[in-house]
Amino acid sequence: MKLRPVNAPDAPTAPTYHQAMEVSGASRILFISGQIPVTTDGSIPENFADQSRLAWKNVIAQLTAAGMTLDNLVKVTIFLSDRKYIADYRSTRDEALGGRKVALTTIITGIFDENWLLEIEAIAAA
Repeated sequence: MKLRPVNAPDAPTAPTYHQAMEVSGASRILFISGQIPVTTDGSIPENFADQSRLAWKNVIAQLTAAGMTLDNLVKVTIFLSDRKYIADYRSTRDEALGGRKVALTTIITGIFDENWLLEIEAIAAA
């Protein structure tokens, strides 16, 4: 499989993600449902940074279960409960991705459970 970043020269650039990702030669595509900041025993961390790290841990768990890694991520959509978390989210996202750039969308929205401060869905290919 080959991933090719696409960043059109006649459109705005993004410093920490790619505007598009082209996938060729993939034999599998994984669609990861929104991963929430909840542990297997139902616990929810109180602060945003811990919730974000947990949601990313849950994304990684789904990738691992499918025999993939963060290197297989193509597209990530982040749902934030409030725009006040954007700076903190960028920090924990960059920490989780470890320098990897993917196609990315961030949406500020109401979230299913009012205790969740974010939710992360993703698409991966192998």
